[in-house]
Amino acid sequence: MSPRKQRPLLASLWMIGVLVSLSGMAVAGRELSSELNAFQISFARSLFCLMTLIIILCFIGFNKVKTTKLKLHLLRNTIHFGGQTGWLYGVAFLPLAEVFAIEFTAPIWTALLAVIFLKEPLTNYRTLSIFLGFAGVMIILRPGINIIQPAALVVLFATFCFASTYVFTRHMSNTESPLTIIFYMNLIQLPIGLLTSLHDWNYPSMQSWPWVLLLGLTGLGSHFCFAHAFRHADAIVVTPLDFFRLPLIALIGWTFYNESWDLLIFLGGTIIFSGNLLNLWTEHRVAKAPKNKNLAK
Repeated sequence: MSPRKQRPLLASLWMIGVLVSLSGMAVAGRELSSELNAFQISFARSLFCLMTLIIILCFIGFNKVKTTKLKLHLLRNTIHFGGQTGWLYGVAFLPLAEVFAIEFTAPIWTALLAVIFLKEPLTNYRTLSIFLGFAGVMIILRPGINIIQPAALVVLFATFCFASTYVFTRHMSNTESPLTIIFYMNLIQLPIGLLTSLHDWNYPSMQSWPWVLLLGLTGLGSHFCFAHAFRHADAIVVTPLDFFRLPLIALIGWTFYNESWDLLIFLGGTIIFSGNLLNLWTEHRVAKAPKNKNLAK
């Protein structure tokens, strides 16, 4: 098989779509939080996304999302629902930059979970990346100096849930297409979101429906753009661009919500992201030279 042709410029353009989508989703979640709780926002997102996917499948065929791993989808998306609602809860109560900085720990958790459940080796570089991740979190949360906001712990838990779903995705990726994974994500999370919303049900006002629309569009758009970015370039090229969502969301928070620029959040986020890049760079080197057994030590 010939190596994939690298198109870093196209990958960068798709990553701009990712940054815009994730930032738009955070803003939509913040705006909707004044009327709806995190469970209801998750339900609204799943409803819009599922309706859109069903319309698409009517044209391309529902056979595109056939699966033999329904139990794994059910488990994966129950965990993912916890991550999504936790993230939306954090967006409502924390500075947006702090939410995004904490979210950078997801690859660190994924590496740790892959060692435990997928029996991947715990190399020296991977150990260092995990250490950097936790060091960055401590800088952001500043225990013993500041009172840790409960919402920050919720976002940290949400990030652990996201990391768990990444491990599931890695395990399922040989048989399940991205479209299948996204379809069952919304199909399964829709009734979970409904059940958890019923005890305090609210309808969004007419003024809020544009935010519901934005939430759904950006939710699908982030997955779509990520998939296309990785089609045109390797992760070692694409992932560093993801860091730019931290200053972007900080600028949005400062412009629209009068959130101050916290340099320690940037420092912690940079350290966490450095750990991610270190782990990614090591995996890239191992993939390029699989016969060199000492390379990742």
